[in-house]
Amino acid sequence: MEINLKRFIKAKNARKITILASSIAIVFSFFGVLIVKYHLQNVNAELEKPVLNTEKLAMFQENSLVPVSSPKNPDPRVKSKISALITAYSSTPWQTDEDPFITAAGTPVRDGVIANNLLPFGTKVRIPELYGDKIFVVEDRMSKKKWNYHFDIWFSETQAAKNFGAKETYIEILGS
Repeated sequence: MEINLKRFIKAKNARKITILASSIAIVFSFFGVLIVKYHLQNVNAELEKPVLNTEKLAMFQENSLVPVSSPKNPDPRVKSKISALITAYSSTPWQTDEDPFITAAGTPVRDGVIANNLLPFGTKVRIPELYGDKIFVVEDRMSKKKWNYHFDIWFSETQAAKNFGAKETYIEILGS
């Protein structure tokens, strides 16, 4: 019986390659499990850290948080809370439609007007982290491209609206 030496070497190398590939797969699987386990430990550790409860805090002098009410006495007027992006606009033609001083609800713009595409006109909302107990009324709409959880506060001065920028916080919905 004649053994083909080249075929024998190829077969032996194929076995070595198969064993090596299997070993590599096992090692990567082991490290993958370790990585997932490490990540889950870090996530759990983050969840266990104490978090500053800013639900009942408001801005004071633009950079300090102060309590606006006691968490022990929740406001019964609050129907729900939603996370939101808050921006600002003013009565400039490039930010509004052809009549920049009239809201979509047909009322004149004024302090306390807020625009949103989700809530019906007349809905009262608060933004405690930014304005404490001040109540805003939804009387305007935004571009159809805007997200439903995006609110736009009306400012009388264009520069004040620009300075406000964009802020992520929550809105308390009080109802109509």
